[in-house]
Amino acid sequence: MSSLPENQTLLLDADDTLWENNVYYERAFDEFVSFLAHEHLTAAEIREVLDRFEMMNGYGARAFARSLRETFAELGGPHDDEAIRHVEQLALRILEIDIEIIDGVEETLAALRPHHDLFLFTKGDLEEQQLKIERSGIGHYFDAHVIAADKKTHTFVELAESMGLDGERTWMVGNSTRSDIVPALEAGLHAVYVPHPMTWHLEHVDVTHNPEWRGQFAEIERFSDLRRLFRSS
Repeated sequence: MSSLPENQTLLLDADDTLWENNVYYERAFDEFVSFLAHEHLTAAEIREVLDRFEMMNGYGARAFARSLRETFAELGGPHDDEAIRHVEQLALRILEIDIEIIDGVEETLAALRPHHDLFLFTKGDLEEQQLKIERSGIGHYFDAHVIAADKKTHTFVELAESMGLDGERTWMVGNSTRSDIVPALEAGLHAVYVPHPMTWHLEHVDVTHNPEWRGQFAEIERFSDLRRLFRSS
């Protein structure tokens, strides 16, 4: 794909696109498995139970704490308060971790901003995501910050309508095929997939081309490759 002209609208995902996120949840899960020390279940089998609770409880560290606690209870963990507090803290301490901006992100945002409209579009707990944006130090590169409870096709349609976005010039950029890429394409927008090795496994779906999709789809290796796709100088 040749470099696109000025005045494109870029909707940029945050977690694991702009800054590291899921790596901390994976570390917490590994510690949880060690602490639970289940006699029979493997880590993969414990993960299946956790997945079920996470799909019910939603996103963010506080929701993850609930999911760990409920998984702990279902799998026979001790019911004493100290053990339960420890399990919850495995997740809640994620709230205090410094924001680690992914390599090349800030330089790329600085290069793109003079030529395109940039919007940060993330999902999850409103308070948690707002705090991440504030602590990241890169919020000023965006014309607006949009935080949704989830990202579905209707979310993109409603966002485009409410903000008066031109679908011909609007691109969703993110690391999740389930939440960023497929629903944006289904909503008639374009999409750029930026893979991340630590993307949450529940965010993976196959991107199978649908002839009804009007938008273009591109995959790049790293965030800084956006400077090759969109005019940045």
